[in-house]
Amino acid sequence: MYNSGNDILKACDILNKPIWEIVLLDEIENQHTSESDIFNRMEETLRIMENSISYPIDNKVETLGGIIGGEGKAMMAYADSDRTLSGRWTTKAMARAFACSEYNASMGKICAAPTAGSCGIIPAAIITIAEKNGLSRQAMMRGLITSAGVGKIISTNATVSGAEGGCQAECGSAAAMAAAALVEMNGGSPLQSLDAAAIALKNIMGLICDPVAGLVESPCSKRNASGVANAMISADIAMSGIVSVIPFDEVVEAMYNVGKGMHENFKETAKGGISITDTGLAYSRKIK
Repeated sequence: MYNSGNDILKACDILNKPIWEIVLLDEIENQHTSESDIFNRMEETLRIMENSISYPIDNKVETLGGIIGGEGKAMMAYADSDRTLSGRWTTKAMARAFACSEYNASMGKICAAPTAGSCGIIPAAIITIAEKNGLSRQAMMRGLITSAGVGKIISTNATVSGAEGGCQAECGSAAAMAAAALVEMNGGSPLQSLDAAAIALKNIMGLICDPVAGLVESPCSKRNASGVANAMISADIAMSGIVSVIPFDEVVEAMYNVGKGMHENFKETAKGGISITDTGLAYSRKIK
């Protein structure tokens, strides 16, 4: 039913349905499944996400490399103070993104949406904004379905792999998926959802993947935290009526071309960027 943003916008217009319903119909047709089965899967996915963003805040977890740990709990305590600069809800979302990254690095069960390295962005965005705006569980699952549709388009026409396209393809895609979901959840139009996704992806166009010691810990966790802020900001921009000058499909194509043009040292090889700084190399020697 759709392979691009233009396809999905046309389907929304012809059928007079929001993005999540178009994605749902496509999934039913292609996977030979039912609406109830899809929502059951989304419910299970949501439960996994809820646990992954909360467990490290309530419990101490040990990451494999020991490079990160405790950021989620520290950020949540800061969010509950009166000292935040970006506001309580943005800071709370960042805390949850940190927590999910920690849980992933400690071999906890997460939802790789779209990848393990970017796993904190979508759950932190959807769950935090649902809490803030008093949205229903059904709305959250509709957001997840919308994010899946955007992820499918990016995967079909570009990549979500850091090894292929750099961190722009991981955290950038996750932020784009989350931004589209937030617009959908809060009553925005299909075009606004794709504008939000385009803006989020443009915001970190060209971001390399340079994991310290080759582990999904640093700078990954902080990019998850900034990624959820990116998603929220991009959704607000689109919801305000500001459009993306470059359409979503063209942004996806541009991201892919940038990724293909990156040197291999900047694509998850731990041979470039911060991974080869003095401190980065010291961590690598210590862990190995």
